[in-house]
Amino acid sequence: MIPGKRSIELFQRATRCIPGGVNSPVRAFRAVGGTPFLVKSARGACVEDEDGHVLLDFVGSWGPLILGHAHPRVAEAIHQAVDRGTTYGALCRQEIELAEQVVSAYPGLEQVRFVSSGTEATMSAIRLARGATSRDLIVKFAGCYHGHADHLLVSAGSGLVTFGQPSSAGVPAQFAAQTLVLPLDDEAALRDLFEQRGEQIAAVIIEPMPANNGLLLQRPEFLQALRELTREHGSLLIFDEVISGFRIARGGAAERFGITPDLATFGKVIGGGMPVGAFGGREELMSHLAPLGPVYQAGTLSGNPVAMAAGLATLETLSEERGWERLEALGAELEALVTPVLEARGWPCRLVRCGSVFWLSPGPGEPARSAEAIDEKAAERYAPLFQGLLERGISLAPSAYEVGFLSLAHERRHLEQFAAALSEVL
Repeated sequence: MIPGKRSIELFQRATRCIPGGVNSPVRAFRAVGGTPFLVKSARGACVEDEDGHVLLDFVGSWGPLILGHAHPRVAEAIHQAVDRGTTYGALCRQEIELAEQVVSAYPGLEQVRFVSSGTEATMSAIRLARGATSRDLIVKFAGCYHGHADHLLVSAGSGLVTFGQPSSAGVPAQFAAQTLVLPLDDEAALRDLFEQRGEQIAAVIIEPMPANNGLLLQRPEFLQALRELTREHGSLLIFDEVISGFRIARGGAAERFGITPDLATFGKVIGGGMPVGAFGGREELMSHLAPLGPVYQAGTLSGNPVAMAAGLATLETLSEERGWERLEALGAELEALVTPVLEARGWPCRLVRCGSVFWLSPGPGEPARSAEAIDEKAAERYAPLFQGLLERGISLAPSAYEVGFLSLAHERRHLEQFAAALSEVL
């Protein structure tokens, strides 16, 4: 049985010294029931828990492990970096090299600044947008999650949806009032807002591939309308590519959809499994940042040499091994294997996919493109499915609203194992 005795004992210890027993809420399994297993080690496409159970992993540390767990090249790069020192608090060659990689890959990007998390990246990009435009209002979309900064915890996704919270306690109303919320895939509402308040809007931030409230794939026409309206009204368009960046294409969603934002935020993949985030844009915008301009942003561990080494090794491996092409093929294989299973079992669900990111979209009919369109019974149906798959050695995210990830460590046999387990559980 999963979890085993050792995991249960350790989790009980955790609850005495860590709030809820976890350092990030979804890990607590509250949405799917039971006690979380504790990971002892991981390699390739699998994790091993404290009781010796080996699980086929489709969480991938929530996205960054695009090469798989403990990839030899990334591990070696980290080991070499640690031997030179774990942190300097000063400029190092590796952060320049990684910045060059990011800038050369992403459409319209001229400069980038590294931070330590995706939350820090989006928070900093929004401060920069406000400083550069001398405007205060920010527009986001219901169900899009941009980290846990106060002004962005308004109609957010991720763990907030898992626990049924539309926002968070502790966020002052004055902060929330500076963030306007629109529904996804509603061009009329978008145009109405810009007609009324366009001259006050500093920026619109969106996940171009929303993946924190399910995988809510947007119509390219909607994203294009967003690009045109922001440009027309002098507002900045921010693509939150913390999940999609360097995963669904070398140039992220901007490359895949052919739309160039003013600013973009990154995380996950560019850290190669280490805590790294980044935000970037045109040099003219980035020059507003200190020490060149009046917008202050700083971080003691930004550009950490160990994290930079991991990110460099990851991006270099992806480029050299046709990574994005192979991941697209893996995603297509998964879709071809799972779709017939869902249809044969009559389960009210569809597999939605963009590259190597996938989601079991609940309900009959077309997959949802907005948070409001998601079947309200999603969590209720997902919990026994999650537990059944876990008992058969398959680890998915412990939330109906979180997506799954493929890595270059996954092989066809792993996808067949998943499809077979899914058929049994259904």
